[in-house]
Amino acid sequence: MAKLPFDPEQLPIDSVGGEAPVDASRLTADWLRSHFAAPPDWHPEALDESLVQREVMIAAAVLIPLVARPGGLTMLLTQRTDHLSSHAGQISFPGGRAETCDASPVATALREAQEEIGLDAAHVEIIGQLPLYLTGTGYRVTPVVALLTPPFELVPDPQEVAEIFEVPLAHLMNGAHHQRLSVDLPAGRRSFYAMPYERHFIWGATAGMLRNLFHFLRA
Repeated sequence: MAKLPFDPEQLPIDSVGGEAPVDASRLTADWLRSHFAAPPDWHPEALDESLVQREVMIAAAVLIPLVARPGGLTMLLTQRTDHLSSHAGQISFPGGRAETCDASPVATALREAQEEIGLDAAHVEIIGQLPLYLTGTGYRVTPVVALLTPPFELVPDPQEVAEIFEVPLAHLMNGAHHQRLSVDLPAGRRSFYAMPYERHFIWGATAGMLRNLFHFLRA
C-alpha cells in the first residue's frame, strides 16, 4: 500500500470557507437540470493542484452521482481499498483514466462507475460537466455530473472499493463545512480542502471538485 507522507486528518485547520450554504431551493433535481442546461458566468476556484502542469497529463473522468432520495439529494461516494498503489483508502468519486474504447469523458465515467460499483447506466441521467480538474499526480479529470434514480443495485469491486456511502448534498454545499488545510512537502507547501462527514474524511481532489460544484451552484 502506498503511504502518504502525512496524515491529512491530523493537520491543523488553517481556515474555513465560511460561505453561506446553497439555498435549499437549488438542491433539487429540477433546478440542477435547468442550471446545467443554461450555466451562468462563473469561475472555478484556483486550487494548488489546478496550477500543476506536467509535460504529459493523463485524461480521466469521474462521475459525480447525485441520488434522488425522499429526504433530498445525496452525493454517492466511495472509499478506495487500502492496498491500491495510489490514493489508497481515500474517498473518491467513481472514475478513472480514459481508455481508447471510450468515445468521450461521459463514456469513461459511466464505464468506470459500472466497473467499480456495478452502476447500471440505465439509472444515470447525465446533466452536465464541471471544468477540468488537474491533479498533482498528473491527471486531467473531467467531472461528469449525473442524477441517479433509485432503486438500483450496487456491487463494489472488492479490488478497488472498500465502501460505498452517501452524504447529504446540503452538508457538502455549505461553506461552513469546507476546511482549508496545508502541509509542507519536499516539493513545497500544498494547500487543499477537507469536508469531514461523520466518520468519513473527504479531502484532496474529491473535496476540490465538490468545492467547484459549490461555486457553480451559488452562481
